[in-house]
Amino acid sequence: MLVPIFTLNLNHKINPRMVCMGKYDGIHPCLTCATTAGKIFIHNPHMRTERTGRMQAAGADSDLSLLNINQNISALTAGVLDEKSQKETLLVGTQTNILAYDVEKNSDLFYKDTPDGANALCIGRLGTIESPLAIVGGNCSLQGYDYEGNDSFWTVTGDNVCSLSMMDFNSDGSNELVVGSEDYDIRVFKEDEIIAEMTETEIVTCLCAMQGSRFGYSLANGTVGVYDRTARYWRIKSKNQVMTIDSFDLDNDGVPELITGWSNGKMDARSDRTGEVIFKDNFNNAIAGITQGDYRMDGKQQLIACSTEGEVRGYQSADTGMRGNLMDTNIEQEAIRELSQRKQNLLLELRNYEENTKASQSERPSGLGGLDSAQMGIIPANTQLQTTLFVNPGIEHKHGPHVELVVTTTNDTVIKAVLIFAEGIFEGECHVLHPALNDLTNSHSVVIKPPKDATVDLHIKAFVGCKTSMQFHVFELTRQLPKFSMYALCTGPVPDPQSSVTFQVNERINRVLMWVNQNFLLQDDVICDDVLHIIFMSTRGSGPLLIHMETNGQVLIKTADMDLAGEIVQGIAAFLNIEDLQSTVDFPNEMEQLQTVLVQVDEYHTVRQKLTAEMADHSNLIRSLVVRAEDARIMGDM
Repeated sequence: MLVPIFTLNLNHKINPRMVCMGKYDGIHPCLTCATTAGKIFIHNPHMRTERTGRMQAAGADSDLSLLNINQNISALTAGVLDEKSQKETLLVGTQTNILAYDVEKNSDLFYKDTPDGANALCIGRLGTIESPLAIVGGNCSLQGYDYEGNDSFWTVTGDNVCSLSMMDFNSDGSNELVVGSEDYDIRVFKEDEIIAEMTETEIVTCLCAMQGSRFGYSLANGTVGVYDRTARYWRIKSKNQVMTIDSFDLDNDGVPELITGWSNGKMDARSDRTGEVIFKDNFNNAIAGITQGDYRMDGKQQLIACSTEGEVRGYQSADTGMRGNLMDTNIEQEAIRELSQRKQNLLLELRNYEENTKASQSERPSGLGGLDSAQMGIIPANTQLQTTLFVNPGIEHKHGPHVELVVTTTNDTVIKAVLIFAEGIFEGECHVLHPALNDLTNSHSVVIKPPKDATVDLHIKAFVGCKTSMQFHVFELTRQLPKFSMYALCTGPVPDPQSSVTFQVNERINRVLMWVNQNFLLQDDVICDDVLHIIFMSTRGSGPLLIHMETNGQVLIKTADMDLAGEIVQGIAAFLNIEDLQSTVDFPNEMEQLQTVLVQVDEYHTVRQKLTAEMADHSNLIRSLVVRAEDARIMGDM
């Protein structure tokens, strides 16, 4: 059983996700945490440093030093910015600025305004940029500062940045930047170019690099998992919130595990391959942060977990003989318990089959009665479960426009209940339909309203039997909901949208037509003899979508929704394996809105300059009045 090798109580509250380890003198690791009232405390048990400038001692004989920021701290990290000295720099982010602080010298390295805020921070070498950068993630922006505070990197992303991590994503020998944002997307930047994009079901709260091209992630709904490049290895979902994640080789097998800290005080380590829990521990309060470092200065790395109330525990990698037995429960006993549970379930199922067989072979001359067959759940052998998906315009439906899933049996059996598991569609990712006894039929419909355009697998389970059945057969099947399922095919005339995107591809029309049939919810595949011309109507209210393709490969997409146009272009390019595509975009309404915003910005800038000039005049007037008042006081002429 693995136990903590040290425990501390720092008697300071710790803000969630604001814990890091820094070697500020290049040698001694110091635990650094953000606490209440805009302060940061640094725990240095190895040596007492002189506290001057921003830093103050927490007590006369304390190993803690307090750093006053005097603003609400939004992000915190430490790393090497100056490769010449190898001393790590403390980076502090607030909603208005970023501070790079030299803890050893108790001085500011640089202090920069960040109008977009600093929601996430990381330090490291990015791509081919020569010097390490402090990357700041804010409102739709990413900025990178070098050791001297020069703005060496800048790009934009889709939404507010929530998490950042650096890793060699594509195994090319240089780091890429992995960005998680509030629009549920994980984007991978090779410097300022997006090379990969994964869509999740909630806000991406944490990211951490693991071995090779794998990285861990967590979502705001309690989901945690691992990606290998763009393929998701595994994920699990909990009713508790994920506070922080990190990677650490706890079982000493050469492969780091995903370490997760939860809001209920639990900390667990999961295999990066399967998600199986190999170790867990419990704190009395929520986990605030997890970091790692050689905190005891014995040449071995320790995993360090901190709770929100200031409790700190350190864990060391297990010895070779302890592998596979990190928890207090023996793995063999756990396997026996799981197998026993499976045995009991199988025995119960076998007993039901035996009772049904015995009843069907009874000596009753008339054989088994229909009522008895129904009660035992016997259904015809040819019973099948069929599903249909179609777009319902919702003109006469209380739920409005939606996708409708119809589940039907092929005979007179009834459907007792339907369970549907799907990511990002239902609250809690699960929907249960359980009609009343007098409403039991062989067909039921489920309303589905995808919040965004994404391909989703619907895992369907249905209980099928007779109306009087006490036992039911479980049918399981999976249907895929196409990405653009909320767009209904138009057969009548509709006005063409003014906005459009045009591009050229060297492909046959049938290839693009194949993509349309796969990505839109159609009752029958669309066919065309010569020119492709197809119109859909958005059930979300964004108007018509027109897709037109000539025989020479010119594709025209017309829609008033710029995001939708981008998704269509991205989808076609990915399907046709096109990496670079030249396109011509014309969105007159969007350009008018942009022009209006720019005019307003110019007006605000003019007003700001005017106010600045007035402030300068008033300052000069106040300065002269102060001098005159002082002269009057000295002369007694008040």
